[in-house]
Amino acid sequence: MSLPFALWAGPRIEVTPFRLSGTVYATLLNHRRSLDALGDAVAAAPYKGAPKRVVLAVKPRNSLVAPGGAVEVDGDGDELEVGAALGLVIGTTACAVAEADALGHVAGFLVVCDCTLPRASHFRPQIRATARDASCVLGAAVVPRDAVGDPDALAIRVFVDGALAQSTSTAEQVRSAARLIAEVSDFMTLMPGDVLLTGSAPDGPRVRADACIAIEIDGVGRLETHVAASDSRTLA
Repeated sequence: MSLPFALWAGPRIEVTPFRLSGTVYATLLNHRRSLDALGDAVAAAPYKGAPKRVVLAVKPRNSLVAPGGAVEVDGDGDELEVGAALGLVIGTTACAVAEADALGHVAGFLVVCDCTLPRASHFRPQIRATARDASCVLGAAVVPRDAVGDPDALAIRVFVDGALAQSTSTAEQVRSAARLIAEVSDFMTLMPGDVLLTGSAPDGPRVRADACIAIEIDGVGRLETHVAASDSRTLA
């Protein structure tokens, strides 16, 4: 059973803010291969083209898992797609910030395992797929911003049961970390303690109950978790 997030003080953050206290947001379609993976659906009605603005999904508290906890899969979805993401931990309020100043609002970086139900469309993110109980594992520690090199040039590796299942990089993202913060803060204030996920590569590894997952992001760290079967809700 995963530790209820309400009982967890948050990841260890040695920089301001001292604990996760805000909202976690996932960025969709921010990988260069994402639109290619959607194929002709991008041009089909009702959208008739790629989105021109950033696409976000909220990761509510029921979806968050403390370090050492398990991702849970229930009877509605016996298979999950693993999304490996870099988390930007906001340290100071960001409201309509310029791209050149955006990284100055970041306290540090975090490894995140964001699991969702496999889905065909990202244009209208389904809460059923993206906000499931115990589906988003946050790393145990945040690495201060100044201790990490270029956040837009970090290799990301996903391992399933010890085998390399996916290899990508933040260099493949459509929007840089700074541009992402600038675009989001243009319409929504990011508060200290918020975490903004920069996005994951499409076609993430598929996992079932009993699978072991590890995600490595160069310069940020390694996150390990596993998938547990659940027949009932365990988070409030």
